[in-house]
Amino acid sequence: MSSDTISELDAHLEEAKKRIMNMPEVPMGKLPPHLQRQRTRVFCNSDAPTNTEGIQYSGAYASMGVDNSVRLDQFIKNFKVEVIQIKHHVDGNVYDNFMEFDMIGIDAALANAFRRILISEVPTMAIEKVLIANNTSVVQDEVLSHRLGLIPISVDPRLFEYMSENDTPNEKNTIVFKLHVKCTHGRLTVRSDELMWLPNGSGFTVETDPYSDKKSKPKTYTSFSCSQDSLPEFSDNPISLTHSDIIIAKLGPKQEIELEAHAVKGIGKTHAKWSPVATAWYRMLPEVELLEEIEDQLAEELVEKCPVKVFDIEDIANGKKRATVARPRACTLCRECIRGEDWENRVALRRVKDHFIFTIESTGALPPDVLFTEAVKILEDKCERILSELS
Repeated sequence: MSSDTISELDAHLEEAKKRIMNMPEVPMGKLPPHLQRQRTRVFCNSDAPTNTEGIQYSGAYASMGVDNSVRLDQFIKNFKVEVIQIKHHVDGNVYDNFMEFDMIGIDAALANAFRRILISEVPTMAIEKVLIANNTSVVQDEVLSHRLGLIPISVDPRLFEYMSENDTPNEKNTIVFKLHVKCTHGRLTVRSDELMWLPNGSGFTVETDPYSDKKSKPKTYTSFSCSQDSLPEFSDNPISLTHSDIIIAKLGPKQEIELEAHAVKGIGKTHAKWSPVATAWYRMLPEVELLEEIEDQLAEELVEKCPVKVFDIEDIANGKKRATVARPRACTLCRECIRGEDWENRVALRRVKDHFIFTIESTGALPPDVLFTEAVKILEDKCERILSELS
């Protein structure tokens, strides 16, 4: 080994010693700042995110006296839900069922469990069976039935029972709607407000055997023992459709649609028409940090680089300007601010691993806050079922 190489190694060793001597002392039971950041943050670099995996092993930091295991008391202490904004129905035909809230101190697996339950396991009412008496429109019977099934119904599904193959339709498991429109001249747009609720059940009768000698009273497709509008849960809040302006079909002259639609209770796992949400999604909380003072021309350049206006400029002494992080929550991690020469050394982008911004958009059957409460109950039932099976 040459003398130059040895001297170079000595220089590196001395530099490492100085760096170790200058490091702050970390008490036992706590992680150094750089390790704590690796454990709780995703680093978003200009090329790709790093440190995306979660550290699940309980003994990962045992040498430092840190217990990394999941403890119930710690979870209860750290877990929080903070509602940021919530919007329900507004007057007229405008609907904005939207909710945004933060789930803090939770693992990504649990956050994703809530998302999946909201999409596919919270029940709603949707049209399942369509009895078509007459359809002379250009829309085929199957397509028309499919369109009707996707119309959201404004009714609390918790007031109804599930209907199995052996059950007969009654006032506790079925909602009946009727649609009868005819175009006499010109063109007619058939909208969802033409779909009328029949609280007394079906109006169509079941065909009887014409060759039978027995005279029987004609039966309908449902056996309602009482009118649904006489029930206390529907007398003050009649069953209706969430949106009254959904286009079902367009009729030409002398075209007609006459049908009856039966809605039953179901879940999105069976068919998407029973999904109670238009979308349910989450993202980790963005964290934006300026690693150095960015002033004057560089500050203006940084503000211009960000398309969602995360950064702002504030005035400091002597007429100088300085960049600040004004709206970190709005960051979409497009990473435009760290592209270019030396910008990665000026701005740091991270994601907080245990802080999720959750968004729910309801179709209108239930408010988004009620949907989330129902999702929590379903997850709780799943846990209790697993515990009972294990015991």
